[in-house]
Order: sequence, then structure tokens, then C-alpha cells
Amino acid sequence: MESILDRFLRYISYDTASNPESHSQPSTNKQFVLLELLKEELLAMGLEDASLDKNGYVMATLPSNLEDGKKVPTIGFIAHVDTAPDMSGANIKPQLVHNYDGSDIVLNQEKGIVLRTQEYPELLAYKGQTIITTDGTTLLGADDKAGVAEIMNLVQTLVANPDIKHGDIKIGFTPDEEIGRGVDYFDVKKFGADFAYTLDGGAIGELEYENFNAAGATLTIHGCNIHPGFAKDKMLNSMLVAMELNALLPVEQRPEYTTHYEGFFHLIGFKGTVEESTIQYIIRDHDFDKFTAKKELLNDCVTFMNKKYGTGVVELDLKDQYYNMRKEVEPHIHIIHIAEQAMEMAGVRPKIQPIRGGTDGARLSFMGLPCPNLFAGGHNFHGKFEYVPVESMEKASEVALNIVKLFAASNL
Repeated sequence: MESILDRFLRYISYDTASNPESHSQPSTNKQFVLLELLKEELLAMGLEDASLDKNGYVMATLPSNLEDGKKVPTIGFIAHVDTAPDMSGANIKPQLVHNYDGSDIVLNQEKGIVLRTQEYPELLAYKGQTIITTDGTTLLGADDKAGVAEIMNLVQTLVANPDIKHGDIKIGFTPDEEIGRGVDYFDVKKFGADFAYTLDGGAIGELEYENFNAAGATLTIHGCNIHPGFAKDKMLNSMLVAMELNALLPVEQRPEYTTHYEGFFHLIGFKGTVEESTIQYIIRDHDFDKFTAKKELLNDCVTFMNKKYGTGVVELDLKDQYYNMRKEVEPHIHIIHIAEQAMEMAGVRPKIQPIRGGTDGARLSFMGLPCPNLFAGGHNFHGKFEYVPVESMEKASEVALNIVKLFAASNL
């Protein structure tokens, strides 16, 4: 049996970054390389219906081995293969820190890049463990190839140990989660699970069934460019209008000043000339009423600016992206209780907390597949300081196995 460490290291060798500027499905063809590999590995393990469709979804079934035709809920496990486009995911050179001693970790001596415990004190919780880091020049890809490796390790364990009783188990791997398009074409009916879990969370013990309500906003500001020597009472600098509009939004509701259940306006893009500028925001809040109020505030800001500078100077394109899955998961709260019990069986203390982000599971929950999120073990996603303890990945896979056992023994 391949170790979860070796499996993870093999998967991160594939560059699978998604691309928000692409209109293809998936957004990058290179994701197909790993998806095809996963399909072939599932087939080799004996999951005869393993498939990869044109939209980049791998689906497979491990059939029930329960005796006497006992029926239990069909459970799915889902992870995404793409990595964030925020930083390069090509030519990843992972470093293994064995028996971590609690000191700072030098990622790149030449560039002076150091993972410091003063800045990342959670490192100290992993003394004595094996930590996988980057070399400081790329991200690591634990988001979410740790989840992929953990699910594949689960399948390998169940196939190799037929004495472990289980109902039908569904396996799913998706593309493009990092750019918010991970389940745009996911066929919930074809997948065939009653409930599912994404393994896409962070530190060991995380269990999440609340996430942000989310919207994206693009504002186009139309200016008027005149030679600066003759600009008096004629020029309208679109960049300055954009800056003025941004200043109308509450400073304390920026990501760097918020935590827990606090939402935010996050300026993620600014391109401009005197003649025309474009600014982009993401808007987030766990509370739907506060989420709605944030969108109304942005609309009010646009209305104000157009009254000041002229109708049509500022155009707003505002679209909802996903919603808080709590509404869809809470009626099936037993799937959370089972996950808690599964963690306790593995010696892991459950930490139920809201996701300050979103997962494929959030959207799947509104598509008829209640799908909370389990920890995958990684930290500092999307950048050069990303790392994952091997022991956390092993525990995540053990928790998934315990979930399978608990459902098999249930009378649901």
C-alpha cells in the first residue's frame, strides 16, 4: 500500500493551477492530467465505474459490502484537484522536516525566506511531527491535494480490508474550486450520494458547516481624458473617482480588520487610466441580512457617485456567487454529529467553526447534496508559507474511515 505521504508528494508534482480569465471547462487543460491519473488509479483499485467526463469531474463508486441487503445512506467524499492561481504551482520542491523541534523553518536560505513561529505560532502544535513545506518559491498544493490524497488513501484502505463493513461510497474529484467554478457542471443525481463531505478544510479538527454568503462586484468608471494643460473644468479622472468610491466603504469592514463571523468588502482588482478604470470587489458575510445590507451599501455608493459626477459614470455589475450552507445542512444535523464522533474515535478534538470562505460543498448543499467540510490538515494556503503535517493528513483519512464505519453501523 502506498503511504499517504508518497501519494501526496506524487500529486503535488502535477501543476493544476486554475485560471479565472479562462472561459474553458475546466479553466486549464493541465487539470485533466491529474484527473485522468486519479480515474485510472480508482479503476486499478477495482472501482469499475470510475469515470472522467468532459467537464473535468471524476466520479466512482465503492459498492456496499453489507450483508443481508442492509440499507444505509450513501456517503460521498469530495476534493478538488486545482491549486490557486495566486502563486505558482509548477515545479513544486517540497521539503520534509522530520521530528520538528519547534524552531523557525528556513524555506529558502538564498532568498532569506523563513517560516517563523513568531508569525505562525500554530507551528508549535506540531512538535515531533513531520511537516511538509515549500522551498519558498511556490505554493505547496495541500489545498486541496491533501484532501485528494486522504480520500485515495481511504479507498485504498477499504479495498485492502474487505472485512471493514461499509455502504455504497461515492468518490468525487472536481476542478476549478479555487476560482469559484468547481461544481458549475457537477451532476448531483449522477453522483448518487445522500450526503457528502469535502476534505478541504485547514488545521486538524476543523469541522465546518457554515460559510460566507458571497457576491462579486465589478465597477466600471468612465472618465474624460483631456490634455492636462487644458484640463480645467473638463477632465474627469476615472482613477480618482474609483479611489473616492472605495473611500466611501467602511474601513473596518476590510478583511485585514475582520474575524470569526464578521464580513467584509475586499478590493481584489484595480486597473485604470484617466479615461476608464475597473475595480473589483468580493463581498462576504455569514449573516444573510448583513450580506444584503452590504450589497445595498455598494449600490448606494454608486448612486451617490453618479449623482455627483453624472449618470452612467459608474456602472456596477453585482452577482451573487454562493450562500451559507448552514441552511441546507442543519436539517440533517446528524451528519455533523457523526463527523464529531468520527474525530473523537481518532483522538482528534472537533473544532466546529465557520468557514471564512467557501467550498464546493457550500454550493452542492444548495444543489440537493448536504455537504459539510472536514479538515485536510494544511495551513497558510495559496502562498509560499503553506505547509501540512503528515500526521494531520493521516488523521483526516482515519476520520473519513470512521465516518464510513459509523454510517455502516447506523440505523438511519
